[in-house]
Parts: sequence; C-alpha cells; structure tokens
Amino acid sequence: MAGTNPVSALLVVIITIFCHIHAFYLEYVYFERRSQNQTGGIPARRAPGVYSENVNQGGGTTTYGTMPT
Repeated sequence: MAGTNPVSALLVVIITIFCHIHAFYLEYVYFERRSQNQTGGIPARRAPGVYSENVNQGGGTTTYGTMPT
C-alpha cells in the first residue's frame, strides 16, 4: 500500500463538504423557526429535508412523550 486511492480521497472531500452544507442548513432552519416562535409566528409547513420535530419547531413545544388526544 503505497498511498491513498485518489478516488477515495475525492469522495471523502465531497462527502465532507455536503455534510457541512446540510449541517448549516439545519442550523439555519432551527434558528429561523426559533425566531418565528419568539415573535409569535407559526411555521406553515415542515422544512424540506428536516425530519427532526425539534428543528422544525425551533425548539418550541414538542410532542415527544405525550399521548395523542
């Protein structure tokens, strides 16, 4: 093994870039929803690509651990 495969190294770089972009998007959605909650606004719908209720609600009220009514 003389060195790293260039294709593998390229894939690692590309995946790392996309992971960082997705993380910044999640942070943006969270803080945007949190500021909407603080001003009394309610988000109209779920953000695309975000499956966390905590992020979608901006850390507001959560339904985790409650019984449906």
